[in-house]
Amino acid sequence: MSLPQRLLAVWCPDWPVIAAGLAEGVPAHLPAAVIAANRVVACSAIARVAGVQRGVRRREAQARCPELTVFASDEGRDARLFEPIAAAVEELVVGVEVVHPGLVVVPVDGAAGYFGGEQALAELLLDQVSAHTGVECQIGIADGLFGATLAAHRSVIVQRGSTKDFLAPLSVAVLDQPDTERTELVDLLRRLGLRTLGAFAELTGRDVVSRFGTTGLLAHRLARGQSERPPHRRRPPPELSVGQELDPPLDRVDAAVFLAKTLAGRFHAGLAAHGLACTRLGIYAATERGEELSRVWCCAEPLTAQGIADRVRWQFEGWLNARNRPTGGAVRLRLEPEETVEGASLQLGLWRGGMSEQDERAGRALVRVQSMLGPESAFTAVLDGGRGPAERARLVPWGDRREVTSPPEMTWPGRLPAPSPATVFAEPVPARVTDAAGQAVSLTRRQGFEAPPSMVTLPRTKPRQVLDWAGPWLVEPRWGETGGCVRIQVLLAGEPELAVLLTGTFQESPKWTVEGVYD
Repeated sequence: MSLPQRLLAVWCPDWPVIAAGLAEGVPAHLPAAVIAANRVVACSAIARVAGVQRGVRRREAQARCPELTVFASDEGRDARLFEPIAAAVEELVVGVEVVHPGLVVVPVDGAAGYFGGEQALAELLLDQVSAHTGVECQIGIADGLFGATLAAHRSVIVQRGSTKDFLAPLSVAVLDQPDTERTELVDLLRRLGLRTLGAFAELTGRDVVSRFGTTGLLAHRLARGQSERPPHRRRPPPELSVGQELDPPLDRVDAAVFLAKTLAGRFHAGLAAHGLACTRLGIYAATERGEELSRVWCCAEPLTAQGIADRVRWQFEGWLNARNRPTGGAVRLRLEPEETVEGASLQLGLWRGGMSEQDERAGRALVRVQSMLGPESAFTAVLDGGRGPAERARLVPWGDRREVTSPPEMTWPGRLPAPSPATVFAEPVPARVTDAAGQAVSLTRRQGFEAPPSMVTLPRTKPRQVLDWAGPWLVEPRWGETGGCVRIQVLLAGEPELAVLLTGTFQESPKWTVEGVYD
């Protein structure tokens, strides 16, 4: 069995927190955490000492550490600020590949021989990164990307051929690395009693495939200290490279974002037509002043079109915002598949299904609309969490990540019960709600009606009789001293009958508005 390539990994612990602190000017000695979807995705060492952990809710993290500084997750920021670190490593060693912001790998053999051994190379790179960027990092050396990454997490140099023994006592949880989707596999392995990589590695490949499928087989190779995929990968045909001349020269990040989407779509479609997917992406650019820029991104999983676009965008943000940024705008951009694998299993759909011809045509049409009218001209919807219908539907520009910022399954006190209105107004429509005596409907301190609603008057219409109603429901979980806000659903008489969602605000006097209309 041939060993995987021997790699050196340079890892910056808690990089999302460090990058956020650098961007916001927050000192590194203060406790800080990065939040995504209302949960901690990264935190500083001092925050961990105070009890903050990845995965806890924001409110719980702040309760454990009241002085915690909270940052929003921003992958573009992380990548942009990581570029100087990759450049510092590249000054000493050729072949630098960015795995994700916070981690780069380089081949060891040539550089170690030149600098006097692996230990000397690691020490030299530590000094190089610290002197040029002021950022602390850890270095590990092992066979293969997976082993080198875990070695960097522990600041160790694993002897050649001993990566399997190094991995054996580690928890199977380390299989769930960034850019992978192995959470379910890790949970299943734990339930089956396979809690270490060594225990998982003892299974035969046939048993792993029959029980865990392709995902399990790839993870099993990693647990055994092998490459995730066999070393004999297909050499990409030269025509799969995609390039574009840029006129006028590209020197703005917003223009780079739009370019990344269109070019990544062409690049991914060309690979898919040959049954391939990219695992190492080369990004090459030339400026109007003759400068040549290049960076290779190495990925644990084959890249989707969105993944390619993200890396192109991140790289341009790094180049354009670096201290030693290019002196001219980019006039030429080229994407090259440095390494490919069979991509049939990666044909993800436009809307989570299989990538059909109709899906591809729809995607191209949306990109065409954006090219004519701008990136903010085509949207898709994401269902978020929230109390009201307007809060739950969020529009995302086509091509951007459709990430949930507030999980719908969370507990939302005061959430409007089903069904939700079919039409929600961007601006609430004023209304008048009166009781049988013609007085404006108001609420008691116990949040009940003084008198039930009898008539509703909408703009430019005659008053309508209330046939039925439901509620009231508090918009906020607490009723303030000066009043509060409630929602009610009402069915109005007329031809045709009309069901609406009304919101009432009660302070000095009742004020009603129409928030939505039901079909």
